[in-house]
Amino acid sequence: MVANDRREFQRLRLAKPILGLLNGQNALILDVGISGAFIEHYGEPTVGERFTLLFKWKGDDVEFVAQVAHSVVARTTGATIVSHTGLRFVQAKGDSENRLHDMMATSIGKILAAYKTNAAATDPGDSTLSDLGAARRSRARGYITYRLLKNGAWIVTPSSSPEQPADGFTVASYEDKDELETLRETYDAADSEGRRLIRLVGELSARTVKKM
Repeated sequence: MVANDRREFQRLRLAKPILGLLNGQNALILDVGISGAFIEHYGEPTVGERFTLLFKWKGDDVEFVAQVAHSVVARTTGATIVSHTGLRFVQAKGDSENRLHDMMATSIGKILAAYKTNAAATDPGDSTLSDLGAARRSRARGYITYRLLKNGAWIVTPSSSPEQPADGFTVASYEDKDELETLRETYDAADSEGRRLIRLVGELSARTVKKM
């Protein structure tokens, strides 16, 4: 994570908030993405203020130094202020960035597997979509962009940019062809929210590519 990363990454909207700690005080993580999180917490922070955000994934700590990007007061009860705050991750502690990617890939994979199940009216078994996150351990250079045309055909092109197209997705060039075929099939069957999540999978994959 770097503070001057200007790209805006999409966040995973959590069906169930994650309990975390913001500078040791309880906080609820409502959305989380590659570069930040949206949380509910006590207090009224100022833009630019830095905190430590900590939560658990598979029993391990996921901890980031985070900076307040924006914040609004959600409600007040007497002297108690509850705010909704957008945080931008500045620095990962230990292996937290990899753990965050694993968490997001697993969660997104389960959601997208449901899209494919509903479309096919069959049980696909264990989805390979979550493996896209695990695959980042194999480092490589370069990207591949998949774009879906209006006639239903796909255009597949090598790319030097990790940017996600509005009509498809971009992934690291090392991803498994069978997994990508599954991803394309799921994209075909998904609604706009499902396709947004697929682009988020693409962001997870593309972010692991080594820069030249």
